[in-house]
Amino acid sequence: MTLKSSREGASRLSTGTELGGPCCPRRRALSRAGLERLYSAFNRRSCVYPDPVGFLYEFEDTRDREIVALIASCLAYGRVEQIRTSIARVLACMKPTPRCFLRQSTQESLKNAFGQFRHRFTDGAELAALLFGIREILACHGSLEACFSEGMTRKDETILPSLARFAAELRRASGITDSMLLPDPGAGSALKRLNLFMRWMVRQDRVDPGGWKEVSASELIVPLDTHMHRISLAVGLTRRRQPDMRTALEVTEAFRSVAPEDPVRYDFALTRLSMLEQRQRGLGPLSRPLFRGAAAVLTGRGDQEAGAGSAPRRACRTAAPAHKEVGQ
Repeated sequence: MTLKSSREGASRLSTGTELGGPCCPRRRALSRAGLERLYSAFNRRSCVYPDPVGFLYEFEDTRDREIVALIASCLAYGRVEQIRTSIARVLACMKPTPRCFLRQSTQESLKNAFGQFRHRFTDGAELAALLFGIREILACHGSLEACFSEGMTRKDETILPSLARFAAELRRASGITDSMLLPDPGAGSALKRLNLFMRWMVRQDRVDPGGWKEVSASELIVPLDTHMHRISLAVGLTRRRQPDMRTALEVTEAFRSVAPEDPVRYDFALTRLSMLEQRQRGLGPLSRPLFRGAAAVLTGRGDQEAGAGSAPRRACRTAAPAHKEVGQ
């Protein structure tokens, strides 16, 4: 799949003052300076909880972290409390480390260990199959990164072709053919969870721990979830109502027009902004200034709006439980 959307057309914003409102015909250019202000406000460890990326921080060894990242991303559907409970339950069994656990496991032992597991539509048999598939890939390639890298070519504009090959290899090794746990790239979905996995492992900043060195952040695709799709529609990054891969590539291209070296740089900050907007009644009087200011920041008019720079930072502290901030 190639990137066909116009960079000029995709990199403009509507002039609506609230996220989630209707798009206006007249548009303003996307402001990198404004996006950087939101990045500075939201892209911090104190804003992470309860995002499942927090589980990755416990693993310094990239060989363990990539396993945890794949498990956490595959289970990242449903209510966040349930997601965290399910991930924690899986990792509690994978002692002394995820890599050592899988190396010592057999298909039968994995079925026994997770026979009673269930996460929404995913049962223990499917989870055991996924873990066995990871084990087989590690035995064959040495690491998940090595497996992914073997499918890369210089002509690829994004990671999509490599991601499709990686997912196909994982589905083959695990025997999973039709499951919510591991989506089929050929079905045209946005592959949100696999792109989330890639963001976590390739990028490295205060939120994304990184660890993979063979993949460039410039080739990543925005993990298009409900929040990012909603914000992209609201500010004019796309007009597509279907949150599929075509839309994900269009939104990615819009961000690439202002941050070609790292088009998913603002993903975490913007999804947090959308989550806060959905909770605006709970935020009380802070909500309206927050989103008027945020819209102004996105269109490069932040300095003209009272509270545009400080509201997102205050909202992050208000919405998230106290969480130790590391590496700032």
